[in-house]
Amino acid sequence: MERHTIEPRPDWQRTVEEQGLVYPLTRYPDGSLRPYWDESAYYSFTLPEVEALEEVVEELHAMSLAAAAHIVEKDRFAELGVTDPRLAGLIAESWRRRDELPSVYGRFDLRYDGTGPAKMLEYNADTPTSLVEAASPQWFWMEERFPGADQWNSLHERLVEAWRSQAHLLPPGPVHFAHSEGDELGEDLMTVAYLRETAQQAGLETEALSVERIGWDRLSGRFVDDRLRFLRSCFKLYPWEWLTTDRFGPYVLDTLDNGGGTGSTCWIEPAWKMLLSNKALLAILWELYPDHPNLLPAYLDGPRELAATTGWAAKPLLGREGEGVTLHEAGTEPSVRDGEPCCYQGLAPLPDFDGNRVVLGAWVVQDEAAGLGIRESAGPVTDEYARFLPHVIL
Repeated sequence: MERHTIEPRPDWQRTVEEQGLVYPLTRYPDGSLRPYWDESAYYSFTLPEVEALEEVVEELHAMSLAAAAHIVEKDRFAELGVTDPRLAGLIAESWRRRDELPSVYGRFDLRYDGTGPAKMLEYNADTPTSLVEAASPQWFWMEERFPGADQWNSLHERLVEAWRSQAHLLPPGPVHFAHSEGDELGEDLMTVAYLRETAQQAGLETEALSVERIGWDRLSGRFVDDRLRFLRSCFKLYPWEWLTTDRFGPYVLDTLDNGGGTGSTCWIEPAWKMLLSNKALLAILWELYPDHPNLLPAYLDGPRELAATTGWAAKPLLGREGEGVTLHEAGTEPSVRDGEPCCYQGLAPLPDFDGNRVVLGAWVVQDEAAGLGIRESAGPVTDEYARFLPHVIL
């Protein structure tokens, strides 16, 4: 794994926008616009490196599924902050019926510097973004800049196949693809539009919709779209913890299709993905697989020995894009956040390449490693100001 500087292509912004990346710039607090898609540098990997990382990702995914089974079997939902018995029961039912429910993708965030073992930082298996840039623009960038090279990227083909192979699990009628209008950048819109395109290529009938325009028909007791058609199945780029606690959350639970044919709306990703996108998973994984080379120590009751050894990162159980994450050096006073459930994970500073701190986003599609996206940040936490850099296998 190496970082290389390179001259960006002329008119790169227009090029990536035409390829679906309509958010190539990020606005900073001072009002300035700076590249989010950053092709002034790239990363290279060897094929053995990528093959080893693929094995790590698939092992971590299998371990995460085993941890989900453990949470359900031992009724450990409260440790995930799920205190509503009804919601816990529906998540458990969703898990038990998972073979009857369509599930598409997820993204591991890994710490890796090209030398030691990759370390799992977290798993977003419910609403991961940065998909468009990983699947499409970086592939075309490679073909233009490094013809004949390769890339860890079979995302598009695997996504199409995921929809095709699970079409029989979907209720009759179109699959609605819903994004939130609250996203002003267009990232959610384009992520959903891209996933809709892969479903269409798989032969599915689809419809576009925003979450805010999903309606509730009191007479039928069903969710409807903006043309008053029933929502039989819906891919939503909208976290489950929001979906179940919004104003219409009780109706979501009332009409949840968990594969038994008793509900009316099949949501994608399914409810059991809440078990994997919760940071409590990190602590349960460490409990089940102590000292695993690809895990960091993690606890739910405090930093324990981390306060004296490696230091720790305190992560809200449901935080995204680094929101709410705080880093604590070894030797500082151990602390537990009052009133905010957190995971306390061993501190593993991100690799520093010439002042750029890098995290690998490794994609999983239907239980298989499918691609890589790389983000860089100037600070120690990968946040909304991170940049996306392409990669090649040389």
